Amino acid sequence: MTRKNKSLLIVLLLLCVVLVVGPVFALRGAEFGGSDDAGSIKVAEITGEDYEPWFTPVFEQLLGGELPGELESLLFCVQTGIGVGVIAFFLGRFVERKKQETARGQEKEK
Repeated sequence: MTRKNKSLLIVLLLLCVVLVVGPVFALRGAEFGGSDDAGSIKVAEITGEDYEPWFTPVFEQLLGGELPGELESLLFCVQTGIGVGVIAFFLGRFVERKKQETARGQEKEK
């Protein structure tokens, strides 16, 4: 790794740390609420009526209540893993396609 790459890596890592830690210190005492709650409050302000959901989530019907926080976190992690897997699959295909096209081009030149 060259000196230029090392310095770029250090700067980018510091930028990541600032992006993660900065909001915590900038917004001390702020209340971080969910978007569902904020959305239903805004709908109630605009329409003057309480927000009523169109349907109930499937898991809540199966369990007879809200999902525990741990299970919600697990489902979000699984969803993230599936998304990363799909993206990695297609990126891998593009890289392999490029390698094969380069190899074919070199064979034709011979």
